[in-house]
Parts: sequence; C-alpha cells; structure tokens
Amino acid sequence: MAQAKPRVNILMGSKSDWEVMKNASDTLNQFGVSHECRVLSAHRTPKETAEYVSGAEGRDVEVVIAAAGGAAHLAGVCAAHTVLPVLGVPMESKLMGLDSLLSTVQMPGGIPVGTLAVGKAGAVNAALLAVAILANKDPELRKKLKQFREEQAAKVLNEKLS
Repeated sequence: MAQAKPRVNILMGSKSDWEVMKNASDTLNQFGVSHECRVLSAHRTPKETAEYVSGAEGRDVEVVIAAAGGAAHLAGVCAAHTVLPVLGVPMESKLMGLDSLLSTVQMPGGIPVGTLAVGKAGAVNAALLAVAILANKDPELRKKLKQFREEQAAKVLNEKLS
C-alpha cells in the first residue's frame, strides 16, 4: 500500500534530537497525519537543508516542524527558505534549553518561527499546532482535534484528590 504524501516535515539537526522529536511524530500518527522525519543540519548540510525546505511546498507539505538545538537555528533557516508555517521546538542543552529557546523565539521581524516549549512538551505541542493548522481546511481532522480536546478536558474533570 502506498504511503500518503507527507503533509508535515519534521526536521532535526542531529539524530540525538529524535528522542524528543519522536513525540511530534507519535502525536501526528495519533491523528493520522502523514509526515516525514529527516536529519538535516543548518550548519553541516546547509545546501541540502535549503533544497529540501525550498521544495516542501512543491511536494504538498503544509507545515514544517524543526528542532532547534543550542544556537544551531534549524527552524530559522527553514523559515528563510519557505513561506510555509515553521514551528520551532527548542532542544534541551547545556544551558537547560535557554539558548535554544532564545535563538528560536528571537527571530528578526519579517521571518517568523512559531516557537513552542523546550523539549518533549514542545514537540507534542508543535504537532498539535500543525494539526490545528491543517484542520482549518480538513473537516475530518478538525473533528478529531475537537474530540482530542474533549478527552483532555474529561481527564481533568475526572481527577480525584484522595
């Protein structure tokens, strides 16, 4: 059976980021959103990164999720090469992710990157935000997202203390 064309690209600068970024992939799988995960570096493979991201729109990709580790700003480089929404996930670092967070959130005016939380929560939320973006023109996906939100609310409302 042929796999659907990826609607989301998940990029990370190093295989070591996969432990965190797998959470974005798992979340997209939960919603049935086709995606592709790649290791491409803003600094070690700049030409290949630019080519891949520049061609994303032509491959019918609608959202890019990029890990950002330290000052290696993969999300910013991606945003510079596409008009697609780019969602940045700062990675943990020797500075507890603060350097990654600041390099992602402090984009110069004119080239936006949507910045999520550092680490696993950011990876999950990047995928959920990608789902929300896609759901704007996909009624079935919107229905799944609403159901997910209802399930989240029910979990909280059903919590018992003691």
